[in-house]
Amino acid sequence: MKLYKAFIAPSLLAACLATSCADANEANTDVATAEQTNTEVPATLKEAYKDEFYVGAALNGRQVSGRDPQAVTLIEKHFNTISPENLLKWESVHPKPDTYNFEPADNYVALGEQNDMFVVGHTLVWHNQTPDWVFEDEQGNPVSKEVLLKRMEDHINAVAGRYKGRIDSWDVVNEALNDDGTLRKSKWHEIIGEEYLAKAFEFARQADPDMQLYYNDYNLWKPAKRDGAVRLVRSLQEKGIKVDGIGMQGHYGLEAPSLEDIEASIKAFSDLGVKVSFTEVDIDVLPNPSGRAGADIDATFDFDEKYNVYTTGLPDSVQQQLTQRYAELFELFSKHSDKIDRVTFWGVTDNDSWLNNWPIRGRTSYPMLFDRQYQPKPAYNAVLEVATK
Repeated sequence: MKLYKAFIAPSLLAACLATSCADANEANTDVATAEQTNTEVPATLKEAYKDEFYVGAALNGRQVSGRDPQAVTLIEKHFNTISPENLLKWESVHPKPDTYNFEPADNYVALGEQNDMFVVGHTLVWHNQTPDWVFEDEQGNPVSKEVLLKRMEDHINAVAGRYKGRIDSWDVVNEALNDDGTLRKSKWHEIIGEEYLAKAFEFARQADPDMQLYYNDYNLWKPAKRDGAVRLVRSLQEKGIKVDGIGMQGHYGLEAPSLEDIEASIKAFSDLGVKVSFTEVDIDVLPNPSGRAGADIDATFDFDEKYNVYTTGLPDSVQQQLTQRYAELFELFSKHSDKIDRVTFWGVTDNDSWLNNWPIRGRTSYPMLFDRQYQPKPAYNAVLEVATK
């Protein structure tokens, strides 16, 4: 495996001794740009992988409303697919029974259309960020199976139906599995039973017969959860329900999971005859108090300085690890580009990554290819070079 330390310019090492590593990283940008010009590396991410898969980012409300123009410039330049970080989750778009908040989502879809992007919807059915009223009657008691199914159908018709022909792919069901591969005992499952999965896909297909429908989850590199996802999708297929793809979220660390485990899942899911997408890619460089990878937003902890160790900049040694890790991941993605439909980063810059507030609020995290000053990091250059091999 090729090492990518060359992307940390020699001048960066000296700069880190004289100033903060964050400033040194910025100083390295000009060096990296000059190297890029001399080696004919593609100028943007979407150009680099145009013959392999879409490259995208998850967008927030400030970006789609135009209040973060620097981020919009990066989005329009580098990405040809977009996902909504929170804009289309149930609590955001349908907070009350008779209330819909479509303006942010409308802005999001319009941005994608204006730039001829592959537009993703996220997510229709999830146990989190879904208001309590969805599962309860006026007295706060659980509703019947029939009532909840009707609420699911009405929501999917209203939201997916509104963007029929405009949103290209939906994450229909999100995070329905436990890490051991069993079905999560969510309120959807408790009230409706396993049937809720099939119904969600049926309702989505009815709302827009032409859009791609995905099952999306984290930790799908784990063998037990991988097997659970295979069983889930196969059971839907046996019922005659079409599932177009599986989204592997891709919230990874500097060392785990192994490339071998990720690759095994790519192959297993592709063998089902579905597309594979990496839907929420980022790399957490900070210590994790939970001691595990994943993205369960319920797993939160109180602030502790020992888990927020790089407040003034990322040390060069960690920057090199991040660069190497991204290069290795994209080598794997490129190797299986015949199976992978898209790779989407969960955010645009370090500044707007959710990892600043998960699993601990108020951290200074560095998981993306672009830093807090909207500048490309060494990992960005490494990812570009992978495409030229």
